[in-house]
Amino acid sequence: MNTIKNIIGNFKHYSFLMQQLIARDFKVKYKRSVLGILWSLLYPILMMSVMAIVFSQMFKFRVEGVNYLVYLMTGLVMFNYFSEASNSAMTSVVNNFALMTKVYIPKYIFPIAKCLFVGINFMLTLIPLLAIILFTGNAAEGTKCVINVWYLLLPYVFISMIVFTMGLGLLLSCISVFFRDMFYIYGIVLTIWNYLTPVFYDVSILPDYARTIMNFNPLYIFITTARDIILYAKCPAPEMLLSCGLIALGTLLVGSFVFKKNQDKFIYYA
Repeated sequence: MNTIKNIIGNFKHYSFLMQQLIARDFKVKYKRSVLGILWSLLYPILMMSVMAIVFSQMFKFRVEGVNYLVYLMTGLVMFNYFSEASNSAMTSVVNNFALMTKVYIPKYIFPIAKCLFVGINFMLTLIPLLAIILFTGNAAEGTKCVINVWYLLLPYVFISMIVFTMGLGLLLSCISVFFRDMFYIYGIVLTIWNYLTPVFYDVSILPDYARTIMNFNPLYIFITTARDIILYAKCPAPEMLLSCGLIALGTLLVGSFVFKKNQDKFIYYA
């Protein structure tokens, strides 16, 4: 807990550095791009369009009683944030060895800055998600989503997912310093994790044992909690809301502890 307090306390001192790192990532990502930041809005729409055609038309995926486009888009934008942020955080320390050897910088700044940078893009992707919520669906068929009071819980769900990703990012960035094969292994892990998370399919098609195992998937919990609010206009189960917070805090504690314990050794592996 003291580690987290120290991290939070240093944010103010190194806030300018954090801003510069995030600004640098924006410049690098959209350098020489004609549409620039608009890609943050267009990418999820284009990706959703492709996946919607593939899964709804070719493979005939359906989720009874809900708008499949909203179902797909909700899972897609949340999983894409996690995938991109955790992957970027994992490489952040190794990619900044040159800077760390010249001047003292709290090393945890790098993975957290990556998660925040991708988090800004994530917030932008919520705009096309909201448009799809408002302008798709059929009220007569009961697939029209409505904005409801439980939307006030969505920031809690999204922040929990971001905090969870920060904790995992700290852990991955630490491991990758000592074990560079993690760069390649994690790509495979993400692919498996994607298929084990109901982004494009409904868990009802799975056997009972698989549904039980799914409850141990943090992304399933985050995405399902958000879908309860968006698709079913209801308050998520209290245990789901509690799980979101506990998973986020627990992962951040573990990631912070492991990172702090090993960060002084990083310089020997530069």
